[in-house]
Amino acid sequence: MRRTLFYPLAMLVSACLPGAQAASDDALPTRIDMQAEEWLSISGAPSVSVAIVQNGVLAYAQAYGNAEVAPARAATPSTRYAIDSVSKEFTAAAVLMLAENRKLSLDDPIGKYVPDLGEASKATIRQVLNHTAGLRDFWPQDFVPPEMLRPTSTAAIIEEWARRPLDFAPGTDWQYSNTGYVVAGSIVERVSGASLFEFLQQHIFTPLRMERVTEDDTHPLPAADAVGYTRQGLGPTRRAPKEGAGWLFAAAELAMTPGDLARWDISLIDRTLLKPNSYTVLLEGVTLKDGTRKDYGLGLYNERVQGRTRLGHDGAGSGFLAANRIWPQEKTAIIVLTNADWADPDGLVDRLAFAVLPPQPSEARARAVFSQYQQGALDRSLFTEAGNSVLTAEALADLKSTLGPLGSPVLIELEREGKRGGMITRIWKILCHSKRLRAVERGYPEGKLEEFLVTELSD
Repeated sequence: MRRTLFYPLAMLVSACLPGAQAASDDALPTRIDMQAEEWLSISGAPSVSVAIVQNGVLAYAQAYGNAEVAPARAATPSTRYAIDSVSKEFTAAAVLMLAENRKLSLDDPIGKYVPDLGEASKATIRQVLNHTAGLRDFWPQDFVPPEMLRPTSTAAIIEEWARRPLDFAPGTDWQYSNTGYVVAGSIVERVSGASLFEFLQQHIFTPLRMERVTEDDTHPLPAADAVGYTRQGLGPTRRAPKEGAGWLFAAAELAMTPGDLARWDISLIDRTLLKPNSYTVLLEGVTLKDGTRKDYGLGLYNERVQGRTRLGHDGAGSGFLAANRIWPQEKTAIIVLTNADWADPDGLVDRLAFAVLPPQPSEARARAVFSQYQQGALDRSLFTEAGNSVLTAEALADLKSTLGPLGSPVLIELEREGKRGGMITRIWKILCHSKRLRAVERGYPEGKLEEFLVTELSD
């Protein structure tokens, strides 16, 4: 495993995002480095590249490991990675820009722009963007089917997939569909008169100074960028096959650095690129005809996670995985890109979120209690009389001797919450560098804890 650090933090931020100010937490780079290096070692990924936005500015950007395995070539913050389906965020924004200029309406049927679609003609542009149109997805597999190794065209994808019978009537179900985004990208090109990439370059990448964006649909990434890798089971790392030209269009065609993607995230946080109503439409979840709600807007998930609003999207392609997460209220974003299609970047996102996001009150207490257990010194005012009766001097000594050597946790995350016996029950996942733990917390609504029982997970 190789880690490359080219600049001090302030220089790196300045190079990646002019005018950005470094985060005030001097320990942040060390914490991020530790988490990224450990994740890279555990996952076996050749490299990972990370960007952190805090307080609405780029606070850190760093790459770890090798962009190419043999001959070994180190990844740098300027190395580009395929972001695959994170590209859908940009296709949706392009459609919204055309809607702002009254070139189209989200409620137009797609048949108005793409002829001879049969029963799909009545599905709306909004429905293809929020995955409720019923169009059959051409790429549900986690590998590249033989057909996708050969070049194709937008017209061919539409002919073969968009004109098939629908999987369900529009608006009655939710099903992820790359095909729908190919149709949306085709509409952007037909209405604007420009290629999709040219439209994005002019209206998004250039205004936001996303200077390293490219596309890896019509051709592979240049030799200076990341090489995608795959493996079978726990087998050796091998070069991943490249998708045939044309297949990634509008659904997964973009490649960039995490710093580039951070600029886009900052624009989402500050709402600087689109009109106010467009952001409302972009982030509005979908309600199906039976009343079922889905936390997916237009190219973005909009979820409540650990008591916070979180936006984002994942990307998965041949040899690459990507995770883009945005906490708009906290003005924070975490981007993780890797050139391994087996190493889930969400695990590293969770670790980094634990490091950079202020804890919610219940999590703050769980962190405090676990820390006290590790030190063998308890704030007994946190517990009921019954709870304190279990935490004897002997019990605290056992907790200190067994939990203390594990060091600071890399993650404390609420897995689920319920009620029992008049108490609130919370199950916490606790990850330390060498152990996976679980804590069962039971406490009364007025605040006192009855128990905080820590056990080791063996699965």
